Amino acid sequence: MKKTIRDIDVDKKRVLVRVDFNVPLDGGRVADDTRIRAALPTINYLRERNARVILISHLGRPKGEEKRLCMDPVADRLSQLLDMQVMKLNDCTGDVVEASLAELPEGGVAVLENSRFYPGEKQNDPGWAKRLARLADIFVNDAFGTVHRAHASTAGVAEYLPAVAGLLVENELTQLSRLTDSPAHPFVTILGGVKVSDKIGVIGRFLDFADAILIGGAMCFGFLKAEGIDVGASKVEEEAVEVAAAALAKAKGSSCRILLPVDLVVADRFDAAAETRVVAADQILDGWMGMDIGPATAAMFTDEIKKARTIFWNGPMGAFEMEPFAGGTRAVADAVASADALTVTGGGDTVAAVNKFGVAGKLDHVSTGGGAAMEFLEGKDLPGIAVLQDK
Repeated sequence: MKKTIRDIDVDKKRVLVRVDFNVPLDGGRVADDTRIRAALPTINYLRERNARVILISHLGRPKGEEKRLCMDPVADRLSQLLDMQVMKLNDCTGDVVEASLAELPEGGVAVLENSRFYPGEKQNDPGWAKRLARLADIFVNDAFGTVHRAHASTAGVAEYLPAVAGLLVENELTQLSRLTDSPAHPFVTILGGVKVSDKIGVIGRFLDFADAILIGGAMCFGFLKAEGIDVGASKVEEEAVEVAAAALAKAKGSSCRILLPVDLVVADRFDAAAETRVVAADQILDGWMGMDIGPATAAMFTDEIKKARTIFWNGPMGAFEMEPFAGGTRAVADAVASADALTVTGGGDTVAAVNKFGVAGKLDHVSTGGGAAMEFLEGKDLPGIAVLQDK
């Protein structure tokens, strides 16, 4: 167990908080403030104890400093949510930043510039991390979506400051641990999306304690091809077939079943206006591509989900952004939301899907970190968690 902000004295301290404010922007404004709102419990907890709150986050994938990815819109939105003026700084370290923060009042909040404007961030440069540490008395990691990255603002700074978890990170670890610590059975895992390679570790781990793994999305084509099925023009990763074959072989020696689609919605091109058909999974037309699981597969998956007592879902069943190919993901979302089970979802595309289909509020936990959640469930050490103080 890791210490959290509840386990230490933060009263009147300068607290550097790594948050995940990597939000979508539209015309210079925040288009979706979900990630900002997720950090409010930690921010408010610290403010209520008169801490000076200094927030740092990345935004996008800038190549050096890019004006369009400055943190100003984020600071503006946070000011609105907190109903107070948030101090926005145009740098992360240095004399000017330190002088400005010296003026930050107790209970005040400041937002540093985009951490990825600086090469020292992703390089986890000790010098840059040390300069960050000069700003504060305590470091708090509340950015679960980045804890699998060994960057200066997620891990390096903890070498120079007492480091604990924020309330969001604490909740993520608690909820995800429920999947691995004596979960109720039947345990059903639903995996979709594009890349088999991103999920092979989770597949291997869940084969040891899940009862069924339902495979949809583009990743199913690697499995179908591994079974000798012609997948037409469907998208298949180069390494997917070998990885899928290994998973299928392991499943034969375990009590966990891997269920693949029995039918598919196929199209003659990747386009919402494409010609579509429903075909058996082994009858994809030459030159056509699978775009969604078919109705028979959706019904089969729904039956498995109904019987479950624990459910983990990562990855959509098809190109749900286009209405002709949204049926499979919608069916799974509805089934998971109505299941009498512990329901946990993770991954950016999965979050977008449960929001689109209006079921997010019906699930027990929607993880804020796709990659981090998957690596945690694989049993990997997460750099941003490992550096935090133990209880």
